[in-house]
Amino acid sequence: MLSIAAFREERHAQAFPSFGSERTGAPVVAFCRIDENEIRLREPVLAPDALIIQDPTLLHQVDVFAGLAPGGCILINTGRTFQQLGLSELTEKFRFCAVPATELALRHVGRPLPNAALLGGFSAFVEIPHFESVRAAIEEKFSGRIAQANVAAAREAYEFVRREAHAETD
Repeated sequence: MLSIAAFREERHAQAFPSFGSERTGAPVVAFCRIDENEIRLREPVLAPDALIIQDPTLLHQVDVFAGLAPGGCILINTGRTFQQLGLSELTEKFRFCAVPATELALRHVGRPLPNAALLGGFSAFVEIPHFESVRAAIEEKFSGRIAQANVAAAREAYEFVRREAHAETD
């Protein structure tokens, strides 16, 4: 949906997952490139500008921050603080924001499916793509009540992250 939202803003985008031969339930990595120019690369992103971490239990199992440049953005699906997550030392190096995306999905969608909420939060955090493009991408992917519920979760996450980011700059 992130790449669809980027396309709606006349950007070039490509998105693809990376699966290994691991067992079912093993961590999955997905990549999305967004650019103003045509994207010719077709390989994993080794030096991301931003990370969306859907499962915070992976923080101390996998080196999720590998390759992220100083000043990079990290959005984590959690209601916990970075101190509670044991990440205090990294807050000097990266921009962090936490959003309780699973809780928002449960409230709006009725299931623990945080993808749309994370996309809404990401839109507020990095400001690309804009929320209206996110909304349109969700409505392109889903229909009816499911689309409305996912848009509501994304909107609440968007507003949550905007408040959190504004509180950090005060």
